[in-house]
Amino acid sequence: MGSPTKSTGARCAVVITAVALAASGCGILGGGSPRNLDVISVSSPRFRDGAPLPHGYSCDGGLGNPPLRWSGTSGAKSVAIVVDDSSARSSAVNWVVFNIDPNTTELAENGVPRGARQGQASNGKVGYTPPCQTDGSYRFTVYALDAKLDLKQGAPLAETLEHIADHTIARGRLTADDIE
Repeated sequence: MGSPTKSTGARCAVVITAVALAASGCGILGGGSPRNLDVISVSSPRFRDGAPLPHGYSCDGGLGNPPLRWSGTSGAKSVAIVVDDSSARSSAVNWVVFNIDPNTTELAENGVPRGARQGQASNGKVGYTPPCQTDGSYRFTVYALDAKLDLKQGAPLAETLEHIADHTIARGRLTADDIE
């Protein structure tokens, strides 16, 4: 049969991860490091990778989502962002934003880019669900996609994650360990 191409192999790894975890109720996309995906650089002016998430972006803070910046999405047709808590104690998706214009390279604090849509989080709500576990590990993952997703605002989590997985061509992540 031969070996899979770069995009086919990467998509298969991401799809398997997304479908298995979404079906199990965890709903986390891209738990491992699938080979052959291009890399997106992700940062925030409010915290560094591996540092605590500033208190203002938690469920006790009221600032909404933290600002994010990224690069490395050239060739994408759209961008998606998934925020999840990957701690062993509580695996949950806190936010899903998709159909972000591929020319967009940053997300404002407490903002959703014009034209983007939001899917349901693990709790069934649409929009940023601030994390609450002070000892969590919060991943802010940016995905470059090869298509705009044919999903409505408020789409179910499992469906949204599966569509993101089907179209991922690059991925980058910023992780906040704990909350300040």
